[in-house]
Amino acid sequence: MAAAFAYRWLLCAAGIVNVLPIGGQRHTASDNPSTYNIGGVLSNSDSEEHFRITIAHLNFDQQYVPRKVTYYDKTIRMDKNPIKTVFNVCDKLIEKRVYAVVVSHEQTSGDLSPAAVSYTTGFYSIPVIGISSRDAAFSDKNIHVSFLRTVPPYYHQADVWLEMLSHFLYTKVIIIHSSDTDGRAILGRFQTTSQTYYDDVDVRATVELIVEFEPKLESFTEHLIDMKTAQSRVYLVYASTEDAQVIFRDAGEYNMTGEGHVWIVTEQALHANNTPDGVLGLQLEHAHSDKGHIRDSVYVLASAIKEMISNETIAEAPKDCGDSAVNWESGKRLFQYLKTRNITGETGQVAFDDNGDRIYAGYDVINIREHQKQHVVGKFSYDSLKAKMRMRINDSEIIWGGKQRRKPEGIMIPTHLKVLTIEEKPFVYVRRMGDDEFRCEPDERPCPLFNASDATTNEYCCRGYCIDLLIELSKRINFTYDLALSPDGQFGHYILRNNTGTMTLRKEWTGLIGELVNERADMIVAPLTINPERAEYIEFSKPFKYQGITILEKKPSRSSTLVSFLQPFSNTLWILVMVSVHVVALVLYLLDRFSPFGRFKLSHSDSNEEKALNLSSAVWFAWGVLLNSGIGEGTPRSFSARVLGMVWAGFAMIIVASYTANLAAFLVLERPKTKLSGINDARLRNTMENLTCATVKGSSVDMYFRRQVELSNMYRTMESNNYVTAEQAIQDVKKGKLMAFIWDSSRLEYEASKDCELVTAGELFGRSGYGIGLQKGSPWTDAVTLAILEFHESGFMEKLDKQWIFHGHVQQNCELFEKTPNTLGLKNMAGVFILVGVGIAGGVGLIIIEVIYKKHQVKKQKRLDIARHAADKWRGTIEKRKTIRASLAMQRQYNVGLMASHAPGTISLAVDKRRYPRLGQRLGPERAWPGDAADVLRIRRPYDLTKSGQLGLGKTRPQQNPLPPRYSPGYTSDVSHLVV
Repeated sequence: MAAAFAYRWLLCAAGIVNVLPIGGQRHTASDNPSTYNIGGVLSNSDSEEHFRITIAHLNFDQQYVPRKVTYYDKTIRMDKNPIKTVFNVCDKLIEKRVYAVVVSHEQTSGDLSPAAVSYTTGFYSIPVIGISSRDAAFSDKNIHVSFLRTVPPYYHQADVWLEMLSHFLYTKVIIIHSSDTDGRAILGRFQTTSQTYYDDVDVRATVELIVEFEPKLESFTEHLIDMKTAQSRVYLVYASTEDAQVIFRDAGEYNMTGEGHVWIVTEQALHANNTPDGVLGLQLEHAHSDKGHIRDSVYVLASAIKEMISNETIAEAPKDCGDSAVNWESGKRLFQYLKTRNITGETGQVAFDDNGDRIYAGYDVINIREHQKQHVVGKFSYDSLKAKMRMRINDSEIIWGGKQRRKPEGIMIPTHLKVLTIEEKPFVYVRRMGDDEFRCEPDERPCPLFNASDATTNEYCCRGYCIDLLIELSKRINFTYDLALSPDGQFGHYILRNNTGTMTLRKEWTGLIGELVNERADMIVAPLTINPERAEYIEFSKPFKYQGITILEKKPSRSSTLVSFLQPFSNTLWILVMVSVHVVALVLYLLDRFSPFGRFKLSHSDSNEEKALNLSSAVWFAWGVLLNSGIGEGTPRSFSARVLGMVWAGFAMIIVASYTANLAAFLVLERPKTKLSGINDARLRNTMENLTCATVKGSSVDMYFRRQVELSNMYRTMESNNYVTAEQAIQDVKKGKLMAFIWDSSRLEYEASKDCELVTAGELFGRSGYGIGLQKGSPWTDAVTLAILEFHESGFMEKLDKQWIFHGHVQQNCELFEKTPNTLGLKNMAGVFILVGVGIAGGVGLIIIEVIYKKHQVKKQKRLDIARHAADKWRGTIEKRKTIRASLAMQRQYNVGLMASHAPGTISLAVDKRRYPRLGQRLGPERAWPGDAADVLRIRRPYDLTKSGQLGLGKTRPQQNPLPPRYSPGYTSDVSHLVV
């Protein structure tokens, strides 16, 4: 592979093949023509001769001409008749197969003939290189498809204008141009280049007034009247020589060419025969050097063909003008190669832009002196080290209008300004005038509001921090003013819009900033935050007040809940106290229970042993000590238990004292804290939190959030909540609809000092300052800045702060409110009363439960007593039965003994029957057992009554059928039916 590459390289060195870039096609020497005809349509014989000599010398320059390649010249004379020029090009150039054409013409003959050459050759895609045509029309590639030129168009002088303005630090200009193509082209070039390449410059030239006139002027007076009312005194003029004479004539009559006026003109206007002294103009270097441009164009063409030969195949040029179907692709490709050339020629650095126009062209800066003498005071030339154009001007050699050596300010400083402001408390208070009012109060200033929708003006009066500052400022730097309110009530933000005819975006401002940018106002005196976006389009003075961004929120309401009395201790501590009470009670009970000294007799008391401490009494004792209530009974008796009781009393004293102190702090001296810790609070960054925050749409705070990448999530969340005005947002914070309002610290601190229910949260962020806004390049900027610095040093700004922002007495009232203890009310102590009510309800409920329980216990005890009594009686009956049986047995034995010793029917038996007649009755089967219960009861009643003595002392009732003794074996009570 290496051998093959070496062999190919040898062939290339021998001229047999060409080395192509990687990815290109392989070409041999036979693929491309060896001879190339270069056509020339030139204005005179000298140019034709120089063209031939240049081609001849080119063939010997190996740097531009490969081996076996030869160039030949084919020239014709430029005819003033464009039709003849077209025929000559077809018959004498295209018929000769020219690969490119070099064109020049007399400046007085116009551009019709060069245009005819461009049309004709362009139809066949044959490149044309112009060396004298400078009209803007040749830059249109839709018409002149293959036209290049080694001279720049006239409208490229706008680039030199901008460099000169940057050098002289002129920021506001008036452009005067003709209404033809070139005049409008130079205006467009100036505006586009200024916005594109000078965005980063602090002071950028802006166009205050555009004066467009029809060519072939007769009078310029009307336009001069408008120019005199403008601030700028720097005039940029594009006009023909004839029109420039009229402009300079009329300007001299209006004394606008003397001291303080700056005129910068293009090449054509510079040649007017009445150009005023002090005028600065431009002159293209080598503008009339046809020979230099011919040489540069030929070498540019040779450079492009050489590169094209090495890269691709070049087809032969078209030959027949009658063949309209010819499409020479190689000509199109050659034109592209020509546009990429960048060589150093006799006319300087030769390069082209996308339109085929010459760039890096050098200019001389000309200063007109007496008697129309032109003096070069600077150059605009190519810097090869930096590879860009550079402006060099010797200011000391310039003689300005009115023969002044000192550079004019370039602007007329107006002494009557239109000042705008906006309602923003405490900086600007706005009051609408009543129907019967004709003037404002002494401390107020009229500030009408112009309504653009219906073209009406509403009368208002303004006062405040900024109004006092404006009054003092006007006195210090000596200007008068008309004050008005912002038309749309906003500070202003930008809207991105597409530029007409281009793909670029431009910023369109609204509000106060828009009025200043569009030059409908001269100054803004309001709490206008200085930020990069605004500083790009307007001027700012030094800050008259430094501030930042903070957060306004409503103070949390005091925590006066039903359990406010529980706040001194945490939930954990309350639980530990509750547990400690019962643990100590249990230990007291155990110590007193098992201590050998827990029971003893008092020497002076009765003989009953004192009861030991039970568990219920121990719990009562522990609670009594903790709550500092009297303990009447149930105290510990043992020494060990009493030691624990003393320790518990000490614990209770500390707990109660701590609770009392903290309760006072929570309910009386507690100050609510802010909900947010600042901009870094996680709740603001977390989009899932139900926390609403907002700012004002299009404000400086809104721009700040847009710039900060780390706040992008927060900004997307709050963007939908943003308000139109700060006043609406502050009212919603007071009502609780908005939780956090992010705005300038000065305004929010003022609101917090005025309303004790509002508070600012966290530290300041996004620190900046309020400045006075002025137009870009305003002559008042330095004067206003110096005045504000003096105000700071003299204490005037501090005086305004105390008077309007801090409101000393209001702030002191808030501080007094913060330090004053609160008066406790039912709202604070409602929980305690509810606790007492719960205790009462609980006691009533417990007593009801006790009564019900006691009744149940009594009924149960009665049943048990009845059962116990029945059981006792049953046991007694059993014993009696046993006794009766024993007595009967003894009686029988006794009776048997009597019967044995006496006869039957003895007296004793008769007496017994008489005395106890019922003993002789026979008993039925159901009364087989003597002593039936019913009979016994009937018989015992009189006996019991007699025994109980109910008849009175000393009185007896006759005993009829008296019962036998209770121990009689024949009568025993039957209680079997009572046994349960």
